Amino acid sequence: MTSSPTTAAPHRFCIVNCYPAASRERFDLLDVGHPHDMFGDFLSREAPNATTEIVYVADPDFSLPAGASIDDYDGFIWTGSDLTVYHTDDARVASQISFAETLMEQGAASWGSCWGIQMASLVSGGEVAANPLGREWGIARSIKLTGAARTSPMLAGKPAEFDGFIMHLDEVTRLPEDTPLLATNDHTRVQAAVFEHGDSAFWSTQYHPEYNLFEMGRLIAARAEPLVREGHFPDEDAVAAYAARMMELSADPESRSLRDELDVGDDIIDPQIRELELRNWLRFIDSRIT
Repeated sequence: MTSSPTTAAPHRFCIVNCYPAASRERFDLLDVGHPHDMFGDFLSREAPNATTEIVYVADPDFSLPAGASIDDYDGFIWTGSDLTVYHTDDARVASQISFAETLMEQGAASWGSCWGIQMASLVSGGEVAANPLGREWGIARSIKLTGAARTSPMLAGKPAEFDGFIMHLDEVTRLPEDTPLLATNDHTRVQAAVFEHGDSAFWSTQYHPEYNLFEMGRLIAARAEPLVREGHFPDEDAVAAYAARMMELSADPESRSLRDELDVGDDIIDPQIRELELRNWLRFIDSRIT
């Protein structure tokens, strides 16, 4: 049974792909899904009347589409990235910081996963650093909502504790003043936050509501070398086997044996739970223009 779209409004969205060109090319070579396509799929289901455009903010010739300005968009969606947000001397990072600052100055509404929460924190006065616990990968376990989340529209309807897809090495180590922590777990203290500045609002999570089992399986398979080097698997064959099981469960989500083997519940399987933050963001976008 399919659900009704979240919004029927003819919104215009800009998906900000934050990966550099070389990384996007590796995604194609390694058969990894592009995150802008995952967000595009979500929008096609939940905002079918919206217009969506993709920009590549890490590229040296980055600009909005010809004739477009920030005010022409109802919202901006930031993907993850394999860059390092505190390497501000890297031109591919500096250009993104400048764009994020401009969006905030002009009162834009943004969503950001993973890199997005780090970028939003940095430009709002927070701090980001390497996570001393190392990589959090695959599925972030036991993410818990904080007391502040009870009144946050971003997390309205979310279970008090849940798992979510994740893949990162860095973390937000200090939130800006007056930015409440909304979700946390034992590996990464800052898992969700909303950054507000004047009329701007940047909703963000460290985990990835846009991913699913199939796409995370493909990403894990492509990350085999670092996952083995960092001690998460004994060898690359073990990585491939785990990734394959994820993709099998994606094709057969009712398989009790696969669910038990991978320790996966409805919060990972069911898009009505997994993507809830994104649907709440669409409702927020509606509220800004009504």
